[in-house]
Amino acid sequence: MPSFWLLKTEPSTYSFDDLMRDGTTVWDGVSNPGALKHIRSMKKGDELFIYHTGEEKAIVGTGRVVSAPYSDPKSKDPRLVVVEIAAEKKLERPITLQEIKADKAFAGFELVRIPRLSVMPVPEPLRKRIWERARSRKDK
Repeated sequence: MPSFWLLKTEPSTYSFDDLMRDGTTVWDGVSNPGALKHIRSMKKGDELFIYHTGEEKAIVGTGRVVSAPYSDPKSKDPRLVVVEIAAEKKLERPITLQEIKADKAFAGFELVRIPRLSVMPVPEPLRKRIWERARSRKDK
């Protein structure tokens, strides 16, 4: 069974719409040791949520890991690794950080606990909860 991950990006630098346009990209630029550890744990076929930082602060789309992790070819630092990812689809509606923080089920989620971490696992119960929220209307 594939694992599920959340990748954060600043939309003014590289947005989910950019990923949809490109189809695939190399996920690089990660230097935080914790985030790099998570990238090293990724496997081809793992599923992704893409989260926009900055003004938006929301999960906006999904993707998939399409390569095993490998050394960043743009860096001489052997600790830096990358994966290739592919876009899948835009969420029916973005799930905001405010919504996530308001839901007690997410209290232990790294997105809430370690806000500067750019790559993190999404435990199965939280993955299901995010999908439920994405398919529901916010104003219910």
